[in-house]
Amino acid sequence: MESTVRRLKRLVDPIHLVAYQADEPTAALMALGHRNYWDGYFAGRAAPLGRVSAEVVHAVFYNFADGEVARHIPRVWDIASPEAALAAREQGSVAALRRILGGLADGPGLVRAADLATKAATSAPTEGRILYSGLRTLPVPEEPVARLWHAATLLRESRGDGHNAALVIAGVGGTESHVLRALSEGIPAAKDGRLQHLPAAQLAAVMDGMRARGLIDAASRLTDAGREIREWIESLTDVADAPAYDSLEPCELDQLLADLEPISAALDAAGSR
Repeated sequence: MESTVRRLKRLVDPIHLVAYQADEPTAALMALGHRNYWDGYFAGRAAPLGRVSAEVVHAVFYNFADGEVARHIPRVWDIASPEAALAAREQGSVAALRRILGGLADGPGLVRAADLATKAATSAPTEGRILYSGLRTLPVPEEPVARLWHAATLLRESRGDGHNAALVIAGVGGTESHVLRALSEGIPAAKDGRLQHLPAAQLAAVMDGMRARGLIDAASRLTDAGREIREWIESLTDVADAPAYDSLEPCELDQLLADLEPISAALDAAGSR
């Protein structure tokens, strides 16, 4: 049976992910003068940290290969400020949510979800959660759709910070984590969207290291040990994620789940996952 924390992740993720998967946020960030999608990605996501170096963003994001962040940071700050990137990403994400959700965007369920998600998202612990803490310094939007997207982003990055901590404890690097996820979903590593851009020799070296540790076999399939460590990482991430929802009463948690279901379903149908 799906745990409450995993169910919340499943329902919250599509709301935040319009920032990366819908046209409107990309267009808004490109309008600032960025060259391509990845300029906008790094500018928008790293903006809560301020004008930090590529080394800091690489460490906080954790799951990008060496050198990938440095192709964008700090150059993006010469094009538009972090404040401008934040405004563009939020504006585009809200526009995308309104387009996809239609009438749901103005319904009472979304307003309730925005309020309850914000209550949870602004009460999670900040210790050890760098990107989440940066987001916590930003003002909470008043408009309900913007408030829901902001809350989902806080919750997503809070869980992500905890997930990175779990990966560190497990001794699993960022690229290795993508391999574990891809193989667990039946996707060959070289064909996964987060890995296929890597030079073949670089990906092969990562997989050779995982093979030596017994996480994948000679045919590049997950071993029992690989499946166990991935599930252990996800379980530990759930433990780190759970305190975000401790501020909600049981009836509030039930209401949040109920109100998020149709919103998440509409976004899932539109491909925001």
